[in-house]
Amino acid sequence: MMVWAYGADIMWKWVKRCAAGIGALLLLLLAVLLINTIRYSPPEIASVKAAEFEVNVARAAQDLSRAVTFETDSTKPDSPDFDAFIDWLPQAFPRLHASTTRVLIAEKTPLYQWTGSDPNLKPVLFAAHYDVVPILQPTLSQWVHPPYSGFVDDKFVWGRGTLDNKGALITMLHAAEKLMGAGFQPKRTIYFSFGHDEEVRGAGAAAVAKFLGSKNIQLDWILDEGSFVLDKIIPGLEKPVASINLAEKGVVTLSLIARSAGGHSSMPPKETAVGILARAIDRLQQAPVPGGLTGVSAEFFDRLGRHFSFGRRIIFANTWLFGPILEGILSDAPSTNAMLRTTTAPTMLSGSDKVNVLPVEAVAKVNFRIHPRDTFDSIVSHVSRTIDDDRVSIRVEELFASPASPVSDKNAQGYLDIRASILDTFGPIATVPGLTIAATDARLYARAADNAYRINPFKITGDDLTRFHGTNERLSLENIEKGIRFYHRLMERQ
Repeated sequence: MMVWAYGADIMWKWVKRCAAGIGALLLLLLAVLLINTIRYSPPEIASVKAAEFEVNVARAAQDLSRAVTFETDSTKPDSPDFDAFIDWLPQAFPRLHASTTRVLIAEKTPLYQWTGSDPNLKPVLFAAHYDVVPILQPTLSQWVHPPYSGFVDDKFVWGRGTLDNKGALITMLHAAEKLMGAGFQPKRTIYFSFGHDEEVRGAGAAAVAKFLGSKNIQLDWILDEGSFVLDKIIPGLEKPVASINLAEKGVVTLSLIARSAGGHSSMPPKETAVGILARAIDRLQQAPVPGGLTGVSAEFFDRLGRHFSFGRRIIFANTWLFGPILEGILSDAPSTNAMLRTTTAPTMLSGSDKVNVLPVEAVAKVNFRIHPRDTFDSIVSHVSRTIDDDRVSIRVEELFASPASPVSDKNAQGYLDIRASILDTFGPIATVPGLTIAATDARLYARAADNAYRINPFKITGDDLTRFHGTNERLSLENIEKGIRFYHRLMERQ
């Protein structure tokens, strides 16, 4: 009995020591988590008061209104409105045309050169596009104001192209016109390029890059569309955030082709071409392209995470422990999942032309938006391994294939100038380097530039998201003023 009691006492002491050790480890872990989170905070933003100047918002709104009335529908490239828009620009911006030289690239993309005082400095390029997506006929009755009316009320300019992308073009030129009127000359040469076919293929932007290359002109940086100042769009983030995007995803479409014996539907085999194809698509969707918090994705979420509440920052500040959990959370939402990886989107299917005929061939088109870490070859390899079925062949649709862009430098002066101009205009908001998940002309201009950055200087809310390429597109008068102030400040820095 005494032996048993003695053994039990030893065991109890051992358990207490283990519990104390575990408790100490837990306290140490908690201390590490808290210290990391306290240190993981947003950088202090120095208050910079930009030079004050008067902005004629009413005049700019009327110019944007007029720009909207040109029906520059990207699906109708032969429309006379394209030439009419180009001819209207000298009337609306006479100082611009007096202070610059202009050439028409690819017949409909105007390129302006505002010569700087120091020829030893690399030029910069401000880009926008004036073509717009078409209006879907069934949605026409849903517009509050006709889409090409350019209606102006006391808060907004309404119409197709106000957000994408004539608003940027008009505010950009108003800023330049203001500076030119004050006798300002930049040190760097500034180019303005206004693409005529961004919504379809970007041949205008590609031709501009080729033209600059033929003149041995290498740009320091270009600024194009690609993101906005996002206000309460990111769940859990109350502070507006400007995502100055360093890169954009590429795009490639693969055709998956399944073949089997045809015949009459009354005597189907165990598996038809449609069934084989369906199994292949399901496998692809169940096994997305590997992604994660690396590269530009890691940079985006690391900078963004610092602006969340303390409780949420614990996860972002301690990815060494919570990394898999964080990636799982981000992968569950389409918007953040697209930042982590190349996305897989089956979009089109075809099979038999008749309901009672078994198809000899069934085809699916799968659209991939390529993360900068991936290539065409790596995606094809992933698809082939995942499907793992010799009855399904893979064909790369090369017509609109484009690799992901290079990742630009977030420490370069161009990025710092853009960031500073955003803060001058919008105040001490969050600024982060990001990734554009769709395609823009920036990837094409980048062929002639050291760096390419992507942001529109307009604040948008969740309500605006459905207006892009949708109904009731509009731009607020407040945003028009902000846009002019931003571009004015950025041009002053050159």
